[in-house]
Amino acid sequence: MSLKKLLGAVALLLVPALAFAHPGHGDNGLMAGISHPLSGLDHLLAMVAVGLWAAQQQGPARWALPCTFVGTLLIGGVLGFEGLELPALESGIAASVLALGLAVALVFRPPLAVAIGATALFALFHGVAHGLELPDMSSPWTYAAGFVAATAVLHAAGYAVVRWLPAAAPLVRIAGAASAATGAWLLAG
Repeated sequence: MSLKKLLGAVALLLVPALAFAHPGHGDNGLMAGISHPLSGLDHLLAMVAVGLWAAQQQGPARWALPCTFVGTLLIGGVLGFEGLELPALESGIAASVLALGLAVALVFRPPLAVAIGATALFALFHGVAHGLELPDMSSPWTYAAGFVAATAVLHAAGYAVVRWLPAAAPLVRIAGAASAATGAWLLAG
């Protein structure tokens, strides 16, 4: 299968996710947790971008960024379960889509501490949002297992595209720019 056909197939598979509404789509627990990062365009773009950006890095940043995101996402989720509401939560999520998209588009390689700090901040916003949207009658821990697993898969998908399809590098940068534009649109909305 050519890269063009592969990207077309992936795009077609993602289109139905745009029609879903948050949170959980009637599922409880694990399935609601899995569907949450997949059903919101803001979460989907940011989480794939973390994988893309991590794969563009060198050395320990390749693993540190996705691991930081997943760990901080879980912490944020627990804080959300407890009712913590961050100021400008949706703006923080939109800003993460913008910033991560720009980082991918520009193949930005900041010092590791800066990259980890930014990644953790973005993950905290996403995690709190996930936690606040815990469906009624769901176990918080099975819901958390679902959104953590889905996030890790999205990171891995982004990482795999960069590492195993090096010819896709120009398309990855274009995807980063499109993600950044979407983040700017979300911030303006």
